[in-house]
Amino acid sequence: MPGFLTEKIPNIDYVKVPMAGPQHVISDDPEYIRVPEAIALQEAVQPGAVRLYVYNVNGVKEPAKIDRRITAVIKNTGTGVMHLRMLRYSSQKPSTNYYLCGKQGLADFFASKPSNVIRSIKPGEVVAIDDKFEKAIVKYDELVHGFYEFVIDQPGEINVLQTDINTSGPKAYARIKNVLPSKSQSGAGRGVFGVSNYRILNTDVYDTKDGVKEIIVADGKLDPWVTGKSAISEGVAELAGNYGVMYNIELKWKSTDGKGLALVTWNARSGNSQWCGGMANTMVVSGGKFKEGIIQLPSDRLVTKAAPEAILVQVFKPSANGEEQTIRMTYSPPGASCLPTPLIFIPVDIK
Repeated sequence: MPGFLTEKIPNIDYVKVPMAGPQHVISDDPEYIRVPEAIALQEAVQPGAVRLYVYNVNGVKEPAKIDRRITAVIKNTGTGVMHLRMLRYSSQKPSTNYYLCGKQGLADFFASKPSNVIRSIKPGEVVAIDDKFEKAIVKYDELVHGFYEFVIDQPGEINVLQTDINTSGPKAYARIKNVLPSKSQSGAGRGVFGVSNYRILNTDVYDTKDGVKEIIVADGKLDPWVTGKSAISEGVAELAGNYGVMYNIELKWKSTDGKGLALVTWNARSGNSQWCGGMANTMVVSGGKFKEGIIQLPSDRLVTKAAPEAILVQVFKPSANGEEQTIRMTYSPPGASCLPTPLIFIPVDIK
């Protein structure tokens, strides 16, 4: 779309409503774990639902690049037996293809279903949250990407740690004393954050006659970063990127000129740094020309690059009598991609 994609497209004004949701825990600071054995995240969680996003890289290169294990464990800090049930599960094989991890990780998270397996954890016991992580060998510069939602009925403590490939997560936890400080300049953040779900509602019904407009979330300006706390770092923790936050978007629209709507997105930050050369995302979108459901963006290759490349997400048809309709989307900022990733609505003729 030569000459079309810019950062000056008019915004669709919206109301952002924080919704009830799980405790949101993320491990992405430090993103690169540079020492052979250490704890990168250590957070207390309360009984109830927990969303955990693990995004850490084996960064050990001194005195040599060595294989490691990066895993997440939970300790039952309560007085009774903890029962843990997984509601959503997404676990990627360690890889240097960060875009694929972020894109497929979201797709698997959206597609996952609650498990019927209930794990029992004794008071004081420490268990691995993801058995795949316990078996995986993480080579230098490989990313470990896990995205989970589970429920517990006792208070607990979550730790994300790096250790050698012959030591289990629980055993490593028992001996590790080194808790890493924040690196701030590397990684989105870590801690427990106060918002995990938003509902986005446009303030005025969007009419196709008003021309091209866009919705932007997770840019740090129109939509500020969520805040929380870190047991390791002092002060207020900030999650730069709002990764792991779910945006449930409801766009009211109508067509008084008979046009439909094409929804596209693009890599709006492609020129900002060497890390922004590609963008890969996954969303859940309501039906239109294509069936509703989970859509990987792009669907025919790994990433989209710089303008003039754009990704067509969906085409929505106008109602026969011009009545108001609602477009529903579930969006979460894609890991490994630079933000924001604008959602652009383009009035189009439907043939």
